Amino acid sequence: MNERQRLLINRDQLDDVKWHSEALPSPADGQVLLAIDNFALTANNITYAAFGDALQYWAFFPAPAGSGIVPVWGFADVVASNCDGIEVGERFYGFYPLASHLLVEPAQVSDTSFTDNAEHRRSLPVIYNQYLRTSSDALYDADREAVQMLLRPLFTTSFLLDDFFADQAMFGARELHLTSASSKTAIGMAFCLQHNRANRDADYVIVGLTSARNKAFVESLDCYDRVVTYDEAATLGNQTPSAIVDFAGDGTLLRTLHEQLGDSLRYSCLVGASHWDQRAGAGPDMPGPDPVMFFAPHQAEKRISEWGGERFAQHLADQWQAFCDFAGGWMEIDASEGREAIAQTYQQVLAGNFSPRSGYVLSKFSCQ
Repeated sequence: MNERQRLLINRDQLDDVKWHSEALPSPADGQVLLAIDNFALTANNITYAAFGDALQYWAFFPAPAGSGIVPVWGFADVVASNCDGIEVGERFYGFYPLASHLLVEPAQVSDTSFTDNAEHRRSLPVIYNQYLRTSSDALYDADREAVQMLLRPLFTTSFLLDDFFADQAMFGARELHLTSASSKTAIGMAFCLQHNRANRDADYVIVGLTSARNKAFVESLDCYDRVVTYDEAATLGNQTPSAIVDFAGDGTLLRTLHEQLGDSLRYSCLVGASHWDQRAGAGPDMPGPDPVMFFAPHQAEKRISEWGGERFAQHLADQWQAFCDFAGGWMEIDASEGREAIAQTYQQVLAGNFSPRSGYVLSKFSCQ
């Protein structure tokens, strides 16, 4: 392939997309060209787009005015290198554009990773700028690349959410209400909350809120103590100190929960936007505490500064392996290739038109 192909998203209308081709860049001194081999598409990527301006996700991979490039997690191979310590043929896991290639300026090159030091990325969170060598990544398994692409970034957020709430003594809540309970990030948090409960002083109940069509699936996971459909949200009690973790981004639902939980609501945490087109429905003057956006890199940086990088990585790795074994019992991987499949899958995930069991892995930009 002698061209770089990028899927451009209309930042004001996320379902308006088009492919753009341009000459393939050649790496200058100190630069490396990566060919993106495969990547995952999940509701997490829709969150990146929905909060592209607010959380600077559009800033990672610049696009023409009015357009954006959705970040994805996946694997890429070095196809050209003018950087000492990085060789053609090496494979890296990391944060990539929804595109065929990425030109990077490696810094802090080590046996395990490098950081992209491109000028436009220097002020952005380092957790997104680090690329890991598969040859030395402790979490890498060549036979489980699909699982890593699909779940590792989501589970990292889940792990950090669980740690954040534990760090804050659950904000005094004894019931934690997780919306979009069938989403993989919510499942991951529920798994961690359950997995770690026996080692904590806090006594809490994990409540999953989901659609009627997904209720049976969510109940089958056995990581929520109680499962409630959105239609039943107005029947939730308001006598127990509670917190909301909103993965859905449905403003109307969030208002309903605030009104229903009333004075018992201790904290309202915004995480994702599965229902990206409904996120403005909450309106002004919502009762209870103001919702607060959770930004995973902030909690990661806090823990790394307190624990050190090695201890942080070990805590994450221990729970990651347990979650992978758990996910193997319910997740179904759907792999496809080519530009048409990539664009169609993006639209499908954007519309929320997929089974919660499905995990989409895509590859081969050159295949039409």
